[in-house]
Amino acid sequence: MALQRRLVVGVLTVISLLCVYILCVNLEVPLSWSLTPLKHDYTAGASNVSRDSEEPLDSATRPPSALHFHIEHQVLHEHTHATQTLKTQTSKVSKQKVENNVLDVSKSSSSSDGLDKTWIRTKGPTPKPQWITQAARTTEPSYIGDTYMSEDVPPQTDCPDGIQSRVTQTEFGERFLKNIPVLQWAKHVTPEQHQRLSRYPGAHGWGGVDYETLVETLSVLNSSANWQMFDDWKDRSSKPECIRCAVVGNGGILNNSKKGEEIDGHHYVFRTNGAVIKGFEKDVGSRTTHYTFSTNTMVNSMRSYAGAGYRGPPQSKETRYIFLPDHDRDYLLMKAAVTHTRVERGSEQNKDPSKYFGEDLSIEKFKMYHPDFIRYLRNRFLRSPSLKKFRNIYRPTTGAVMLLAALHTCSKVSAYGFMTPDYKSYSDHYFDIKHHPVAFFANHDMRMELILWQQLHQAGLIQLYMHK
Repeated sequence: MALQRRLVVGVLTVISLLCVYILCVNLEVPLSWSLTPLKHDYTAGASNVSRDSEEPLDSATRPPSALHFHIEHQVLHEHTHATQTLKTQTSKVSKQKVENNVLDVSKSSSSSDGLDKTWIRTKGPTPKPQWITQAARTTEPSYIGDTYMSEDVPPQTDCPDGIQSRVTQTEFGERFLKNIPVLQWAKHVTPEQHQRLSRYPGAHGWGGVDYETLVETLSVLNSSANWQMFDDWKDRSSKPECIRCAVVGNGGILNNSKKGEEIDGHHYVFRTNGAVIKGFEKDVGSRTTHYTFSTNTMVNSMRSYAGAGYRGPPQSKETRYIFLPDHDRDYLLMKAAVTHTRVERGSEQNKDPSKYFGEDLSIEKFKMYHPDFIRYLRNRFLRSPSLKKFRNIYRPTTGAVMLLAALHTCSKVSAYGFMTPDYKSYSDHYFDIKHHPVAFFANHDMRMELILWQQLHQAGLIQLYMHK
């Protein structure tokens, strides 16, 4: 009997342990995937861009529809939590000296010999790149690449109360690099730099762009106007010490805003992608001095917003065109524009650049963002969890690049048409005939961008237009 009781107790014990094990396993199994607020690990929480007419991916590179962030929940934990998160993350970043993350750039090992002499200009001082002296940190995934070129480019103004002088007193001081090149030009393309930047795809490097194409393209960007954001500043009469910039997104908040005259009153006016102006001058102004785009977003905008009156980039004597190079097609179109030829190959083969930019295709009108700058914006300001899964397609939106480029080059920045916490009250674009809710896509973290604009506004680094 005693033996039987022991057997019964043993069996019951085994069954009990088995039940507990099964229960534990079930509790550890993750729930089915659901759209919950993203928790960001760098710059505060949510991600929403200035709907500066950002275009979805081409069908060839579009991620599965289930991964599109058509999200209806509120901005992550509201702005209060976002600010707290930023302070926490900033304290982590402050432990790393900025000097350890910035490479003393690369001096061109090959001189301008061999460049197309026809396009050489010598106006103004030429910045002198420096040699790379340190390797990237090994504590991060290789695709991060938080090491950059550094150039000693003198500021175009000496504004006593400009962004450059105030940013060090804000929570953004640790991550802000004053000497990172915003634009790339002829001196930057060397075999050493090609080898370094070829590790990063898309807008973040030269991956997928062969060295010959880079040399042929960037060699024509050999004017001082190509590495200066405001190449005509010295020619402006009665110019003050501070450069005031209006950065205009295409968000629906601008509809009936009556901000057009205020926008045009700035020294420079930045726009992007499907910037429809005709018929909306009272709300968005009429001037465009800097137009930011990639060939992909420009072509998509011309197709998507033709019904709203968008026919292509704005054209005027003061307009400059800034390529955000996402593919080799951007380098090929830019080269064709500057050399007054048709595009030699690729998606735009045989296209005439004057179709997009008009007949005035002088070299001074064209600029191109440096891939180090785009990767720096991604890593230091908009490092999203999406980067882990979509690192080959994720990047800041075109509007975000435009606004942050202005932050690094202007003395004062006013932002209009960018997303604010009440974005659901407005249509996607100010020119929409019917109300269209904002759509979210996996290639951008738009909610994070929304929070960033709020933080920059509260830090006094930008003046963000918001309805009262």
